[in-house]
Amino acid sequence: QVQLVESGGGLVQAGGSLRLSCTASGNIPLYSMGWDRQAPGKERELVATITAAGATNYADPVKGRFTVSRDNAKKSVYLQMNSLKPDDAAVYYCSTREGPYMGRHWGQGTQVTVSE
Repeated sequence: QVQLVESGGGLVQAGGSLRLSCTASGNIPLYSMGWDRQAPGKERELVATITAAGATNYADPVKGRFTVSRDNAKKSVYLQMNSLKPDDAAVYYCSTREGPYMGRHWGQGTQVTVSE
């Protein structure tokens, strides 16, 4: 079992930045960690993932603006979000995958609001 706790969400003006953090606790492997988001009226979508070895994957809308990183010793994953747009407003969920082709575990989520 694993528990994921996110922090760092909040309200920012368009063009601003936020840094999200997530820390895992428990005894399962953390093969990959990352972030999804869900905006009102929209499906949950991938934002970014990163494996324990450092391989990353980004959704097209955030490429060049967001950076995902992790600290394996701290069992933490981070999302640096720059040049935020109103379309980035959503609840952001931390996730971890135990291994290739395995299911994900999800955190509670943290809200990001972007004003004009």
